[in-house]
Amino acid sequence: MHIKRKTIPIFWPVPKTGTKYVAAPTHNQYSSVPLIIFVRDFLKIVKNKKELKKLLSEKKILINGKPIKEINYPVCFFDSLSFPSIKKYYRAVLENKRLVLKEITEKESNSKIYRVINKKILPKNKIQLNLSDGKNILSSEKVNAGDFVLLNNTENKIEKIISLKKGTEVIVIKGKNMGKQGKIKEIVSEGNNFVAKIESKEGEINANIKNLFAVG
Repeated sequence: MHIKRKTIPIFWPVPKTGTKYVAAPTHNQYSSVPLIIFVRDFLKIVKNKKELKKLLSEKKILINGKPIKEINYPVCFFDSLSFPSIKKYYRAVLENKRLVLKEITEKESNSKIYRVINKKILPKNKIQLNLSDGKNILSSEKVNAGDFVLLNNTENKIEKIISLKKGTEVIVIKGKNMGKQGKIKEIVSEGNNFVAKIESKEGEINANIKNLFAVG
């Protein structure tokens, strides 16, 4: 699957000029970058699709701890991208409004922060947490929709719960302040929306809490 290069989201780490079409993610098209873009064009670990397919068939590329089979698999914000055979590990992060890969440790690659989209009560009073990027887990932790969880992807275990409140470190993932990071000073109500006042390196900025992502 491909899309026109001129229509790619602003956060993709590739120019809008060049070939007419570029690879499109298999899903999460407007919140992710296809794996081949990162491995071939950003990291330059492979030169073409054939080389990437070979690595995938040998299970040498993991996203959030799981082997990937599709060359256009979506790499989303805060995903970990691992190459165990060469001991290289990366995190997808926003820098200068672009989703790029930052090198991390093997231990860090085992966990990822997710937003809690909502909760669902299953039979026998089991609670399912529906997380960002389509991930779901069962948990007895006291967590609310809109919170964030640091999840160990290997064990599907919550290591930390992060609520949006004064002092929480966040990054703006949408809007004019996309990519800016800082600590929440306060959250105020503006009509039907809640807006966070954030102290960043660039000074105080405002952002709808729906456009924020906790970073730790």
